[in-house]
Amino acid sequence: MNALHKLIKEAGWTKSSLSEGADDCVEASLLTAVVLRDSKDPEGPWLVFTVAEWVAFLAGARLGEFDIARLGDAMS
Repeated sequence: MNALHKLIKEAGWTKSSLSEGADDCVEASLLTAVVLRDSKDPEGPWLVFTVAEWVAFLAGARLGEFDIARLGDAMS
């Protein structure tokens, strides 16, 4: 197991407060990067983002860049 894998496995994970009691959630951990995993499969694949990438994603989400209607317009 490499150092990053070990660090991720031992990280503290957080679920959204809106997913209370649900098992099919995305969990996040902030290390030197932002790591996401599926709560149903914690040993499964992880998505790893730099902090800058995560901040850009959150900013885009807040601005509605990923809204379904908006994405549909972009694909037309």
